[in-house]
Amino acid sequence: MKKNYYGYMRVSSIDQNIERQRQELLRWGIVEKHIYADRLSGKDFKRPSYQKLRKRLKEGDVLVVKSIDRLGRNYEEIQSEWRYIVKEVKADIVIIDMPILDTRTNKDLIGTLISDIVLQLLSYVAQTEREYNRQRQAEGIAIAKAQGKHLGRPRKPYPKGFDTCFESWHDGRMDFSEMAVQLHLSREELRWLIRRKNRDKKG
Repeated sequence: MKKNYYGYMRVSSIDQNIERQRQELLRWGIVEKHIYADRLSGKDFKRPSYQKLRKRLKEGDVLVVKSIDRLGRNYEEIQSEWRYIVKEVKADIVIIDMPILDTRTNKDLIGTLISDIVLQLLSYVAQTEREYNRQRQAEGIAIAKAQGKHLGRPRKPYPKGFDTCFESWHDGRMDFSEMAVQLHLSREELRWLIRRKNRDKKG
């Protein structure tokens, strides 16, 4: 049975650079066509590229990600995806930042036990950190509103060429900085336009 190696990367903030994750996966030996990428995090883990990759994984394949929080946005999601890939599909997972979680080398009982303990601890820490960041953001918004600050901006048209650049950025073919330079926008202006574009697409 042929073994395929796949890489998955995700960035959860608009201007976070996805290229760093891509280069690490390429250095690891993943071919470009087997690298999948998603931008922004969805409430129910509905990430289109990840779902395509999930369907392609088969027994004996190897999924490589930079860090454990690429697998999910909270403790339950990480645990669920790990069990699905390792137990149901019978594929392997490699976490670049945490070699002890390499399921290819921890097949014995003790190795599996250690991996399970570390996995539970790290996924819990990842969820706790995200919840703390969300709380701080909510507190900042509440303070700004209490001080009477206006959080919105007047609507303005998208600049020429924005749609083309947006699609390239969304697919991982252009990073945030390149997009800002090409459209002659500040980082803050571009962040705002991308958020608006995502809202428009959902609507």
